[in-house]
Amino acid sequence: GFSHLTGDSKQKKTEMAGLEFLSPEGLRIDGRRSHELRKINCTVGPLAQADGSARLEQGNTKVLATVYGPHEVSSRSKAVHDRAFINCQFSMATFSTGERKKRSKGDRRSIEATSLLRQTLESTILMELFPRSQIDVYVQVLQSDGGNLAACINAATLALIDAGIPMKEYVCSCTVGYIEDTPFVDLNYVEETAKGPLLTVATLPKSRKIVLLLMESTVHEDNLKKVLEKGMKACDMVYTVLNTSVREHVLQNIQT
Repeated sequence: GFSHLTGDSKQKKTEMAGLEFLSPEGLRIDGRRSHELRKINCTVGPLAQADGSARLEQGNTKVLATVYGPHEVSSRSKAVHDRAFINCQFSMATFSTGERKKRSKGDRRSIEATSLLRQTLESTILMELFPRSQIDVYVQVLQSDGGNLAACINAATLALIDAGIPMKEYVCSCTVGYIEDTPFVDLNYVEETAKGPLLTVATLPKSRKIVLLLMESTVHEDNLKKVLEKGMKACDMVYTVLNTSVREHVLQNIQT
């Protein structure tokens, strides 16, 4: 969802003023309808050396999540007496965007994304089962084309499941925008640079809870309800895909 992660979009906005985001036939730039997700491909457990891992492609956005733990805290100051400490890190590979700008782990946007990712995962991990322990969740954007944070949350969910970390339920995420009076779900980078409002939503689909709502610019309250409904529906569709890939992964492991 971090449209601003991919650099200076002001200049691009003016270039794209003449762009049509929805054709008269109701199709988007990449041929999807407004309520359709990009194709999601996921691989659970691609990295043997991590306790849990997942690679996820949502359209052309590609991310990798790895999980280590639960293990002893890396420093005593991080120990929480009644629950696990969730150590998150969000980073973007230097080759992930068209710009060759060196992004350090410490840049403001990565720090913000790290904090949002941690809060979102804390809403579902059963941290009280691992007092004074630490769980590490690392996510890296390998290729950026819109919906970076949402894709990272989805990959982290799969990696946590792969690591056997107990969770209340899946946490699923998707972006939803409002362009030309139409809610669009799962925006690509070009759509994110449109001037419309952009939300990143994360839900616990079973209990119908919204655990993250990040607004890039404000949505008028008259439209917020329908935009949110579309976002929650999109998260339900994400859940179906993630759940299927976990089940396939489990079956494969039983068979091998």
